[in-house]
Amino acid sequence: MSGRNAVVFCSASFDIDEKYNDLARDVVRTLHGCGYGMVSGGTVKGTMKVIADEARSLGMEHVGIIPVFMKGMEYSDASRLVWTDTMSERKEAMRAGTCLAVALPGGIGTLDELIETLTLAKIGRYPGKIVAFNLDGFYDPLKALLDHYVATGMLDARSRGLVSFPTTLEEFAACIQ
Repeated sequence: MSGRNAVVFCSASFDIDEKYNDLARDVVRTLHGCGYGMVSGGTVKGTMKVIADEARSLGMEHVGIIPVFMKGMEYSDASRLVWTDTMSERKEAMRAGTCLAVALPGGIGTLDELIETLTLAKIGRYPGKIVAFNLDGFYDPLKALLDHYVATGMLDARSRGLVSFPTTLEEFAACIQ
């Protein structure tokens, strides 16, 4: 991929409120409008399929990163698929070459991807911006936990500031400029 690229972490579940998939479509349209290409987990499961379909409908460059043990679940209409051996390699490949990491509301896998990316940014190993879209307070418990870490000295305030929590598309667009 060339130009600005964003990795999008999101749910692999079909059993979520449709508002999260509506948000995902809006986020992909915003990324596209701001000139980003997209990297995702590359499957046809849940919101990963939603964002892939939206990227395809926009003619947006989309690279799917998927471990070989998920063969048969890949989003075959991605601009390109990259196969990895493990989930750890997948996360590393998803972030490679991106300047923005976006966590949509998602499950434990999304949380893992977000926290690992924040950890890497804290130690200078991920240079991009990190955004967790806080639709309807979804990430409020995480914000509170990070603030607790700062209050107890477990995390410095500068590192806490490495992740933004926009609540609207306007705030999101301002974060990614």
